[in-house]
Formats: sequence, C-alpha cells, structure tokens
Amino acid sequence: MYFCFSLYQRMKNFRVRVFLFFPILFCVHSTIYSQFQPENLSSADLKKAEEWVTKTYQSLSQDEKLGQLFIVALYTNKGDDFINGVRTTVTNEKIGGLILMQDDAARHINLVNEFQQKSKIPMMIGMDAEWGVFQRISSAHKFPWAMTLGAIRDKNIITEAAAKIAEDCLRIGVNWDFAPVVDVNTNPNNPIIGNRSFGSEVDNVVQSALAYSNGLQNNNVLAAIKHFPGHGDTDTDSHLDLPVISHTAKRLNEIELAPFRALVNRGIGGVMVAHLYVPALEKAIGVPASISKPIVTGLLKEQLGYEGLIITDALNMGAVANKYKAGELDALAFAAGNDIMLFSQDVATGKKLIQAAINRGEIPQARLEESVRKILLTKYFLGLSNYTPRSTENINEDLNNASHRAVTEKMYANALTLIKDDQSLLPLDCKEQYYYVPLEEASHDTFLQQANLNASLIVKNAGEINTIPAGARVIVGFHKDNSTAYKPYKISADSKNILAALGAKHPVILTVFGSPYSLKDVDISEISTVLLAYENNDDAQRVTANALNGETKIWGRLPVEVNQKLPAGLGLIINPAVRTELISGPKSSSIH
Repeated sequence: MYFCFSLYQRMKNFRVRVFLFFPILFCVHSTIYSQFQPENLSSADLKKAEEWVTKTYQSLSQDEKLGQLFIVALYTNKGDDFINGVRTTVTNEKIGGLILMQDDAARHINLVNEFQQKSKIPMMIGMDAEWGVFQRISSAHKFPWAMTLGAIRDKNIITEAAAKIAEDCLRIGVNWDFAPVVDVNTNPNNPIIGNRSFGSEVDNVVQSALAYSNGLQNNNVLAAIKHFPGHGDTDTDSHLDLPVISHTAKRLNEIELAPFRALVNRGIGGVMVAHLYVPALEKAIGVPASISKPIVTGLLKEQLGYEGLIITDALNMGAVANKYKAGELDALAFAAGNDIMLFSQDVATGKKLIQAAINRGEIPQARLEESVRKILLTKYFLGLSNYTPRSTENINEDLNNASHRAVTEKMYANALTLIKDDQSLLPLDCKEQYYYVPLEEASHDTFLQQANLNASLIVKNAGEINTIPAGARVIVGFHKDNSTAYKPYKISADSKNILAALGAKHPVILTVFGSPYSLKDVDISEISTVLLAYENNDDAQRVTANALNGETKIWGRLPVEVNQKLPAGLGLIINPAVRTELISGPKSSSIH
C-alpha cells in the first residue's frame, strides 16, 4: 500500500500532515513536496506546477535525474582551466546547480547566463550570502552579521534587510541564499559560528531566522536554515576537522535542535546538514551528521517531518573530505537522505555509485524520484522554468548604492545596545567638551567625523591619556577589525589597562565596535556607560555617533550571554524624543 495523492492536493495542505491510502494501481508517481511556495497561488497555479514537474521529470534520462542532485562550485577567479572544468561538468553531467564563490559580479553574471543556457533544466544558483552578496563579492554593500540582527527587537526590520539581500541575489542570478544560520551560539569560543548566529537564546534565534527567511522567500529567493542538527557549541572549525557535539539528547532537544523543530514546518525551503559527529543521535563512531541516515532521514525527515530540500554542507570541507573519497562521500550523503550534494568534488563518480546502489536495491528508485521531483518543483516555484538572463550593466552601482546604505544604517541603529549608563551621560551634551580615545586595531575616522557634527571631541591617543583634565568626560572606542566574521574577539591587555585607568579618573562612555564577546573579560564596573555597536564599519560608526548625539532611539538587546554579569536580553532603552529611559532585562546594578 502507498500513501499518495496529487501534488495539487498536497500543496493545498502542505502545512498539515495528511495521509490518504490507496491501492498501488491508483498511484502514478510518488508524493512530492515543496516547503517553499509563492504566496497567493491558485488551484490552477498548483495544477500547472504539477503538470510541469511531471512532464519535465518524464523527459529526463536516468543520468539527467542523477545530475539534478549535485551542486558544484564556480570560482571565477581561478583561471580559464578551472572555468572550463566547470563548463565541462555542466555540459556532461547535467548538474542541478552551482554555488558562486569569489570574484566580480559581472563575470559571475556572464558565466551564469552561459551555463543556464547550456542546461536542459535551469539550475539552482546558490550563494553564501548571510550578510549579503558582499560575503562573496567585495564590491557589493555589506549587511550586518546575524548577531547584530539578533540585537534588534523589531523583527520586521530583519525581514526588510533580507528583502534587500534577495534583491541583490536576484540581480546577479542567485536564487538560493544558503542562510540563515539558526545555530544557537552558546560557546563564546566557537571558531566558525559566532557572529553568524542570531544569539544564545532559542526564541530570539527562531524569531530572527523566521523574519530573515521570510524576507528572502517573499522575494523569490530560497532560504536554507543551517547547520542541522546544531553547530552553536563547537570549538572545532568543520572546515578543518570534524567537530563533536557531546551533549545529551535532552540538551540537544532543548537547545541545538529547538530552532529546527520550530522552523521546519514554517515554509522554509531548505535545510543544510552539518559535518558534525553527534553521539547521542548517531551510534556509529565518528559518522558525521551529513552522512548519517538516523540523523537526516530518521530525525529530520521522519521525526521532525521536514519535507523540503535537504542539502549537505560543502563536501570539500576538511571534516569529511579528509576521511572520505570524493564521489563516495556524495553517495553516502544521498543514501543518508540528503536531496542535494553541495560542492561536489566528483560528480561523475558520485552518480555512478548512487546508480550502483540503486541497481543493488540498496536505494529504491523511488527515493531518487522523490528528490528530483522536489528539486524540480522548487525550481518551478522560483520561476526557473522561464529563466531570464541578467545584465551586467551598472552592476556594481546596483549592488552598492544609497538604498543599501539606508537599509544597513537602519539595521545598525536598531541594534545598538546600551549595557549601562550609570551617570546618565547619554545623550551627549553639546555644551560639554569630550575627549576621545580610540583603541584596538581598526579605523575610527567615520565615527569621529560624524560625532563632531554636534559634540566637540578632542582626540587623545593611548600615550596621551594623562593630559586629559581630571573629571573630563571621555569616550573610549574599542574598534575591532571587521574584515571577516571569524576575527578574534579579545581585547588587548593594553586596552583594558587604559580603560581601567580612565575609568578611575573620568566619567567614561565605552563604545564597542565589535562582538559583545569582546567584553567577556573586560572589567566595566567603574565605567559609567557602555554601548555596543557590534561591528566596525562606516555604517555602524555613523549610526553610533548619531545615537550618542541623541538623534536616534537606542533600544537593542544583548543577543548572547557574555558572562554571568552580562546575560542575554540586557539592554537599556533611551528615547531622546520623550527623554525617558526604561530597563529591559536585569537591573543595571547587577553588572557592577
């Protein structure tokens, strides 16, 4: 007996698990799902989608069906030999998609246009664009890290940011953003997640991730929540080696798995599975989640009921590539329950090994059909049945202009988090003279220029702090390098000593242009005012200066637990318009 009914009926009820039983003779093809579908689809739209998927699937050879399971990397800065290799793979292996990596947008567009035209079935074009396409294309505008977004109370603002990211993705032909990260970052020393996480509280991660996913998918770019079953408490970089998550099943359910459990039935089109060893979920020693059938099929598909596209994390990462042969790894991943193998290193071998497993009866043909139909349906809903080539004209301006700056500054302004303001030093008094001491390694020029528009700041370097008049008000800036998401958070011993010396003699306003984790071992007990800006770039510096000058409301909340004195949720609210201050989270005295 089979449980099956038409795609049309299933799509009408895709948020409700319904099972109808019919004899096998009434079943034409296996049931297929798409967690993602555009809004306001009519029954006629759904019927048309079913017809296209069926017709397209039936037109594919077995080799072409297998090809749909693979996404390979396109580096446009690796030279013609590499590009020709991708060109050959697209043509010969009939692959289902590409993931775009580094280089300029125009070259990406030209190659994507070419490869889409060569493909019988238009390809999924993916990109890691967690903080916008800037993550891969340096000429684009950078959006805030997820941790910065996690500080924003109004989640509609996150949706607005993701919508702008979707606009940029579509501009260069990307239809799948491998984002957002829904790992609950409970480990301050995590070398690979950190700023990429919305925070250490499950509910905040869920609400932020849903807002981000909606911003993408409402604008026809697929989302993918990652890294299942949860990468937030690791101290190993899975790009290099296999992390181990040794928590009990109870802890995993409460923290790591909780965001996925909350989000898998909210219409999000993709889930990315991590290269992690989780003994509580996989009894075979050392088997990564990405090739674990108990985790991918047993947990994600059967227990959690996820019916969208399941994709591996990149198969070139050291956590798996150091242990398994290319091609063999792809076959293991498909057998575990993944629909798509990302960053495949050997498509031809992977296809042969999967087909061999089908021939031996180890993998049913119906399993291949399920994955291919899901892929085709998602492509149809993304509009790929009628692919339109992109233009390179004005591309750099389109990816980095005033509209981007307006959106990102809104994000940073709403994320600003006031940890304490014991002497009510904010907003700045334009009648007062302030001294400004920039510390740490990164630039501070934009902040200084913007702050000086209202307040008067005299810059003193670290060696000049003894020349500051006793009792004078001092602004200290921790300006951390913001060039990657993985930079160390630690504040130098010299900077901590200078801060302590200033706090002993002056009313100090500390502005932190870096991760909140940078405050983990900084003594702020004698510091009157501490403001978190999260990142060090022009947008963040401008909005921080404006907020200090009383031009905007400060109302962000700390998205992670930094230490016992700085718990998640902490954040004062200052609204200059009404000159009132409210407290959210623990009382400010608790951090002395």
